Amino acid sequence: MISEALIDQTLSRFPRFERAQIAIRPLEKGGSDRKYYRIQVGCGDSLILVKYGDQRDENRHYVSIARFLDREGIRVPRIYFHDEGEGLIWMEDLGESDLWEHSDEPWPQRRALYFSTLDQAALLHAPAHLAPAQAGLELQKEFNAELYVWEQYYFFENCLGRFFKTDPAAVAAHRDSSALEKIAARLAALPRVLVHRDFQSQNVMVKNGAAYLIDFQGLRPGLAQYDLASLIYDPYIALTAGQRAELLDYYIAKSVGAGGDVPAEFREIYDLCAMQRLMQALGAYGFLGLVKGRADFLQHIPAALASLREVVARIPEMEPLASLLASLP
Repeated sequence: MISEALIDQTLSRFPRFERAQIAIRPLEKGGSDRKYYRIQVGCGDSLILVKYGDQRDENRHYVSIARFLDREGIRVPRIYFHDEGEGLIWMEDLGESDLWEHSDEPWPQRRALYFSTLDQAALLHAPAHLAPAQAGLELQKEFNAELYVWEQYYFFENCLGRFFKTDPAAVAAHRDSSALEKIAARLAALPRVLVHRDFQSQNVMVKNGAAYLIDFQGLRPGLAQYDLASLIYDPYIALTAGQRAELLDYYIAKSVGAGGDVPAEFREIYDLCAMQRLMQALGAYGFLGLVKGRADFLQHIPAALASLREVVARIPEMEPLASLLASLP
């Protein structure tokens, strides 16, 4: 049994544990090839064991990124052991409470957790973190025009085409529009910071009222607004327009300082990044739901589509796409 093998490997690294005290159970999390287990030792110690596949290089870089972020003062789980040959990571157990699980609490309590999360984002996006090569990091490919176009195509193929079964000619016409190409080129030309890449409520753990970042193996150079849009337009959590504005204003004040001048295009770029992120999410939901057999992801399409409609309506050059989105059920 795989659990017995994992217990054996755990005992070899934690000799103070006794086999009779160890209980291991799988944790259901996300749509990646990583498998998570909680190892409970008696009534005291607990830790998380991650077993990753070899399909994606980013899984192997998790440990070095975690240690880099920890050195930079960003709250992440501590790494205890890494067996690269077996694809196993033993790390700190931050508990079972993520930001998503607080979604039903009153806004004042949730606001504090979001502010804590945005504090971590501001640290991550700080210019001082733009020299990852000195830390020996191997990051994922930076956000460039090619990646932005890929996100757009992912949406048109897997959401509009595969899920909504939109007329292929209409899909192709919108997908290949010069407006989208220009947006990708514009975003790619902007100065980059380090971004989480999947900065949403289920990748933020809450321990003792403080936010901790997890699932950051996709770290790469990109735009801060992309992470902000990922969190603020997270399809898993419903936020009001006022709450979204409050969170964006908090981050801006945190990043530029009290009384600082916000670049004129900051909010405009934020909308473009929100469009990109929501396209990526909708493409993922369609692909995971219809290709990978994870039908549970399809339930998030209505919320993400509603947010995409809202964002696209604010982008003048996206009027044709706005009309198409309005026609969808």
